[in-house]
Amino acid sequence: MSLPPLSPEQRIKPSHFELRISLIFATLFVSQGTHLPYFPLWLQAKGFHAEQIAVILAAPMFLRVVTTPMLTALADRAKDRANVYIALVAASMVVSAGYFLPAAYAIVLAVSLLLTIVWTPHSPMADSLALSGVRRFGSNYTTMRKWGSIAYLCANIAGGFILAATGPQAVPVIIFVALGAALVAALAAPRMGRPRKASPLSATEIQHKAPSLFNAYFLYFTLGVGVITASHAFLYGFVSIYWKSIGIGDSVVGLLWAWGVVSEVGMFLFFNRIFSSVSVVKVMVIAGIGSIVRWIAFPLVWPLGLGVGGFFLVQSLHSVSVAIVLIGLQKMIGETVSEERTGAAQGIAYFFNGFFMAAVTLASGPLYDRLGVDGFWAMIPIAVIGMALIGLAARSAPKLPVGG
Repeated sequence: MSLPPLSPEQRIKPSHFELRISLIFATLFVSQGTHLPYFPLWLQAKGFHAEQIAVILAAPMFLRVVTTPMLTALADRAKDRANVYIALVAASMVVSAGYFLPAAYAIVLAVSLLLTIVWTPHSPMADSLALSGVRRFGSNYTTMRKWGSIAYLCANIAGGFILAATGPQAVPVIIFVALGAALVAALAAPRMGRPRKASPLSATEIQHKAPSLFNAYFLYFTLGVGVITASHAFLYGFVSIYWKSIGIGDSVVGLLWAWGVVSEVGMFLFFNRIFSSVSVVKVMVIAGIGSIVRWIAFPLVWPLGLGVGGFFLVQSLHSVSVAIVLIGLQKMIGETVSEERTGAAQGIAYFFNGFFMAAVTLASGPLYDRLGVDGFWAMIPIAVIGMALIGLAARSAPKLPVGG
């Protein structure tokens, strides 16, 4: 079935389109680049123990797997997705102010759950606005999206220096201010009118098209990706707390996180040169091996006297354990899933990634409580399971595009 034609207004490129979308990406990722590395430090500073921190981090992950597709589908039905984006950013800013309330466990958990509902859809919705410009006006997506990565990197570094000067109590303030900046950028979002096709996370698209993707190769592969990704849950939840516990300052913690992002970007730039002739299954096995090496190395760096330099070296493996997984998933979908089913494929992969990450994050609290940094070794069998699933996918790899 052909898509409806563009209206005359939709054919006119909004003024400064690329600049406006770039600002949206840049402001969007400042809050995210603060939350991931430093929010656990704030929780610890407020007196929460590791198991409570794990619940506060994991519960929103379970919730957003359900709510994000629903809200992106709502945006697809709206008169203009920009209006929905503005409303969600404004709601996120208001809800984030809940962290200024007394930091009781129930209050922080409730604020985190409510915040994830309105915050998580920002990224896919910004992507959908940018991709509309790519399709309609020939805009360059990477030129716009790179400002998000740059902003994320700067937030890692700047956040570390701010916390070194003020302490973890600055984390909610930074998030609130960053969301305020995101709201200002959102108000300038270009109006694109009603979308011509549902977004990649549309619940209706997933419901309609997912059954054709329930084949062994696709399911084993996306399950494997989800499990390998989930082996990073201990890192995301507790590595900042561990680094602080051994005397590493906030500014250096920020630099360590930033170095991981730099290595990830480096892999994006050179992936095709390095792995152009390598099968997607072998690429994913390499990513799994990189994850295992990373989890073996983390507990050994400090006892072996390798110091901060050792952690920078281990963080370089982010280019393998994270970037290659992200690229490999898209490579698999591009090679084996027909175009009209890619939206559903992305949605299923998003569900597996989110569910397994939430489950392992929830388990990471008790692990850190009992084992400390040695909890990284518990991530090794998880990565191995992910690699085994990739191996099962290889045995059932199709010769023709799935659903073609």
